[in-house]
Amino acid sequence: MAEPKIIDIELDERTIIRRSEEIEQERRVAIFDLLEANFFHPDGLDGPFRILLRIEDNRLAIEVKDEAGERLETIRLGLARFKRPVRDYFAICDSYFKAVRADSPHGLEAIDMARRAVHNEAAELLQECLAGKVETDFDTARRLFTLICVLHIR
Repeated sequence: MAEPKIIDIELDERTIIRRSEEIEQERRVAIFDLLEANFFHPDGLDGPFRILLRIEDNRLAIEVKDEAGERLETIRLGLARFKRPVRDYFAICDSYFKAVRADSPHGLEAIDMARRAVHNEAAELLQECLAGKVETDFDTARRLFTLICVLHIR
């Protein structure tokens, strides 16, 4: 039976120059959580899927492969709509990481709530942008947005 899910996901490392340990941890957690539970169903395709995410010409390219690794299609999304959410998410994450390093619980909850709100809005935006191309659940969209942010680090 076909499973509409991602069984493997990779980021095109050529677009990433360096990552802090905090960002690397975010990447690892997002990938682990995504592979544990996700719903990803490109229109007209049967899964499970292997995915490669990359940035090309200011567009997100989602290369979709079958279980054996054969390329099925590449879905491209313009990234202009994600510019502000990515910038806001990085700013909030930076504040969060600084507060954690300072070992100061003061304001940490408020920062985390703001981070979650930006993340949720971006996940909804991603679902809108994928509409008609890929159906995904909210948690999958959240984790994919985290990985899109990681791809933006230059």
